Amino acid sequence: MPTLVYGMILFAVPEATSIPEEFKERIFFLIILSTLVIPMISIIGLRLSGTVKSLHMPEVKDRRIPFLITTAYFLLTTWFLYQKTDLDPVLWLGMAVICTSVVILTGISFFWKMSAHMTGTGGLLAVVLVLGNKFPNFEVLYPLLGALVLCGVVATSRLLLQAHRPLEVYIGLATGFIVCWLGFNWIWT
Repeated sequence: MPTLVYGMILFAVPEATSIPEEFKERIFFLIILSTLVIPMISIIGLRLSGTVKSLHMPEVKDRRIPFLITTAYFLLTTWFLYQKTDLDPVLWLGMAVICTSVVILTGISFFWKMSAHMTGTGGLLAVVLVLGNKFPNFEVLYPLLGALVLCGVVATSRLLLQAHRPLEVYIGLATGFIVCWLGFNWIWT
């Protein structure tokens, strides 16, 4: 989801950040690499080594190590962006907000199996709404419809696959939405 969020911030809503055009693609690549590709490779490596029994992580105990590793990558990405003081603070602040939802998810996942997928889609939905509210030039209709459809498809699939119970899906969606709604509204006050 950080890939979609930063794709919107960097390319769909140019006025959301002061990053020069020539750096946007590099920053976007960094986000994709550090929040998607490297965590996926790490989790697949955990599966191949036998540390994780299944990529589906059906039990709470199966989620602890992969979620801690993912949290570490998100924290490192936030710290890296923070260290680049010459860049727009929106970059590291946005990553800090996303990282906050990941830290909350990881903390809860030590005790209960909240839906990580829905936490991400809830956060994406919140960011779309905040961008639509704060930036009048942003054509919010299609991104909003896309985010709503994505939330519905992901929630339905998590339930049909019996990966989560309804409460786990709802709490995941609400957590991601609330953290990102509050955080991104604060960033663009």
